[in-house]
Amino acid sequence: MTSVLNKKSPPRAARERLFDWKLLIGTIVVLALLVLSLFVGVYDVVGQEDGAEMFFITRIPRTIALVLAGAAMSMCGLVMQLLTQNKFVEPTTTGTTEWAGLGLLTVMILVPAPSLLARTVGAIVFAFVGTMIFFAFLRRVSLRSSLIVPIVGIMLGAVVSSVSTFIALQTDLLQNLGIWFAGSFTSAIRGQYEALWIVAVVVLVVFILADRLTVAGLGEDVATNVGINYNRIILIGTGLVAIATGVVTVIVGNLPFLGLIVPNIISMFRGDNLRSNLPWVCLLGIGIVTVCDIIGRVIIMPFEIPVSLILGILGAVVFILLILRQRRYG
Repeated sequence: MTSVLNKKSPPRAARERLFDWKLLIGTIVVLALLVLSLFVGVYDVVGQEDGAEMFFITRIPRTIALVLAGAAMSMCGLVMQLLTQNKFVEPTTTGTTEWAGLGLLTVMILVPAPSLLARTVGAIVFAFVGTMIFFAFLRRVSLRSSLIVPIVGIMLGAVVSSVSTFIALQTDLLQNLGIWFAGSFTSAIRGQYEALWIVAVVVLVVFILADRLTVAGLGEDVATNVGINYNRIILIGTGLVAIATGVVTVIVGNLPFLGLIVPNIISMFRGDNLRSNLPWVCLLGIGIVTVCDIIGRVIIMPFEIPVSLILGILGAVVFILLILRQRRYG
């Protein structure tokens, strides 16, 4: 495992209260964005005769999907950064998302006309196995630089993605693979998005286990000394991340760098306590995904830009700023 990047995080963070007036203001701002999301789009849900029906079929499911996916992927990044003690780690820089895609593709090949449940289970199983492979590599190899960790993860993800592309080419599923990884909320309509409610349960479980995950983030020796089964917590944390990533990949697709951007911004101001940061991480994740989705819907109307494209640009900028910040503070 590598050392924590943000060694100069404010120590007062651990004493931050869970709920305060700043969180209330942030919640009001995000709620305003969600209301705006309900009424942005090509179809006029106010003026058209069947607007009310379309509102409940498309706009409400899409907005709920924004909330669940944004909170889930941001939470995944926070948990993975704690467990690996590295600020550059999140599902898209460890290959977890690519493994989930490979699982989805495998189910599509092995099972004729697979159900949503079968595809989700396949994505979760492969995401879990892939993340454990990444963790096993980190535990066996001593890396001097925290930057090497995400590079290894991105390389591993590229290899898995290449395997998926080769298999998709051989089985005429390349177009499906491209759609899955586009990272768009256009398919989040009534009857198609409900599986995302699973990630709400995952977020709740993470909140319950927050203290144990935080202690595990201090290292195996510290966790063992305070009576915590380190390996079990790592296994549970990885399982929760795999479930959330697998479900989001199947329903929405790839949301690059969201788990990198959000936890780092929050930890700069509040430190690394998972329990007190989790509401902020979920709130900021929802806000960023909603803003990116609204931009994607209006920038070239009547067409849409996938939210993954905007998130990728934003994430790349933040990634570079983090590297420069690391060089500045050592």
